[in-house]
Amino acid sequence: MTTTPIRIWDLPTRLGHWLLAILVTAAFVTAEIGGNLMEWHGRVGIAICGVLAFRVTWGFVGSTYARFAQFMPLPMSVLRYMRGHWQGIGHNPLGALSVLALLGVLAFQGATGLVSNDDIAFEGPLYALVAKDTSDWLSGLHRQNYWLILGLVGLHLSAIAYYTHIRRETLLRPMITGFKEVSQAHARPASGGGPVAFFVALTVAVGVVWAAAGGLLPPPPPPPPAGTVPAW
Repeated sequence: MTTTPIRIWDLPTRLGHWLLAILVTAAFVTAEIGGNLMEWHGRVGIAICGVLAFRVTWGFVGSTYARFAQFMPLPMSVLRYMRGHWQGIGHNPLGALSVLALLGVLAFQGATGLVSNDDIAFEGPLYALVAKDTSDWLSGLHRQNYWLILGLVGLHLSAIAYYTHIRRETLLRPMITGFKEVSQAHARPASGGGPVAFFVALTVAVGVVWAAAGGLLPPPPPPPPAGTVPAW
């Protein structure tokens, strides 16, 4: 079969992928160590919310193979893939399910983290928006979802190893270079996702980071005038 390299993953998709991997790793490390690093854990969580907002927006305005409409895993496509009859470029149906599941659980983790607390010294930036009982409940879900993320990440890494060593198809190189060898019959390079689309996605991400950091909360009351508070 004659193959040719084509651009499949655009630069924003690749940067978002690796930045999310770095941030999720940092979130796990800071959570496990705890202590003073919990402040950084919160900052990393806000950054993850921004990257997720960018990726979801890019899934609608980005280039061909980054769009959800291109790789949405319909039941029939999953069945064809399981039977070995699926042909396509980009995420295969099972890979698409993995991507959507990871985005979903990470979004849930970020949302619950914004209003969580540890009953000691840490409160999420949007903690004031919910009651204490609600925060405690969501904090518990935040901790339990940790194991689901670990499981999905492990499954993701196992799939990469399977494709690399069993099927002899590298998934890492295209996510680094953006290019993949495909048969000439299916050689359709990615298109779209230009500067305007990037600006739109970046604007949404910045807005989400601002809101997640407490930008919509009312400012704290001013301190009392000097001399009105007893020294004792």
